[in-house]
Amino acid sequence: MFVDQVKINVKAGNGGDGIVAFRREKFVPDGGPAGGDGGKGGSVIFKVDEGLRTLMDFRYHRHFKAKNGEKGMNKGMYGRGASDFYVSVPEGTTVTDDETGEILGDLLHDGDELVVAKGGRGGRGNIHFASARNPAPEIAENGEPGIERVLRLELKVLADIGLVGFPSVGKSTLLATATSAKPKIATYHFTTLVPNLGMVRLDDGRDFVMADLPGLIEGASQGVGLGIQFLRHIERTRVILHLVDLSGMDGRDPYDDFVKINQELLSYDETLLERPQIVVASKMDLPDAKKNLADFVVKIKNDKMLKTVPEVVEISSVTHTGVKELMAKAADLLEKTPVFPTLADRKRQKQLENGTVYKFEEAEQYPFEITRDPDATWVLSGTELDKLFKMTDFEHDESIMRFARQLRGMGVDDALRAKGAKQGDLVRIDKFTFEFVE
Repeated sequence: MFVDQVKINVKAGNGGDGIVAFRREKFVPDGGPAGGDGGKGGSVIFKVDEGLRTLMDFRYHRHFKAKNGEKGMNKGMYGRGASDFYVSVPEGTTVTDDETGEILGDLLHDGDELVVAKGGRGGRGNIHFASARNPAPEIAENGEPGIERVLRLELKVLADIGLVGFPSVGKSTLLATATSAKPKIATYHFTTLVPNLGMVRLDDGRDFVMADLPGLIEGASQGVGLGIQFLRHIERTRVILHLVDLSGMDGRDPYDDFVKINQELLSYDETLLERPQIVVASKMDLPDAKKNLADFVVKIKNDKMLKTVPEVVEISSVTHTGVKELMAKAADLLEKTPVFPTLADRKRQKQLENGTVYKFEEAEQYPFEITRDPDATWVLSGTELDKLFKMTDFEHDESIMRFARQLRGMGVDDALRAKGAKQGDLVRIDKFTFEFVE
């Protein structure tokens, strides 16, 4: 089964807790702090495996969790760090954070790696908190929590040239004729249910990958037929071979078919029509094809949707007429055509240009959000606050005082004051509630 879109959950390992410990040596009364740091948690890393072709494995295994780091030890010794957890994915996988819409990256080549959930760093032991004022601190940090994410994986085939056109125009037959691929070929619509790839090798030594992309009919960009399910696969192609059935045997107008497919490409991604197209007039061995071709050529010359009039190449995949010439023209066009950025590439670039935008309205420089509950309690939330909260040991007053100083350093007091918080108002961070003091 070909699976090209899945949703999974990944959880990096938490960092190990730092510990509170003191030296206990003979003849050394009141030994100093000796609590070691916790080990780092394991990260979840995606790595491309060229042997994979679909996301099928993820249908049955959707939760991936790395191990936690170990706690620190006495005598200032570090806890053991956890190994990173590697997950194999096929070439052409785009990884998106399902909750934020952020595109984390594209994995295109064998061996490419992407850290999708970073492991937490180990908490510091009390050996780090000694000072002249407090030479024997009884505080240590908990380990930093590992990142947890819901990810959406999309597989987009890596092909140089894509075959598009209505069902039963001859795409699969052309792929089988020009390559060693063996797609299913039949006389009914939607015979092809998954993208098929084939390698074209020319006599002059040039080669390229060609893909038969199924499911395009009128309304495909809105989900009609196989719909948008396979439109994404055309994003990485550099040249489009647009097949049109010139026989007229199905009672459809070839030019109308041509226009409708272009409109679907335009609706999905407006840059797709900027890619070079060759119009492939297929089934030219049939009786009315020559007459229909003459009418078709006149119409596309007047088509205002097209920035340039594409070349029309006549073929018959059954008799093999024109197929070699078509592949040679496609290879020539491919050599002078650059790689086009995909929708994901453009969205990712826009995200990088915009940077991180926080939700705090009056002061966007604060890395947290402030809301107010119906009971008038101010609620602080955000990734950095959540991380700080989980690393604090609330069983020790000294740790709580340090937590308060860290909040003040982050600008929590100023942000609450700007929101209208008054002396004595309750403020909650996760399960920790305290009074606001001006």
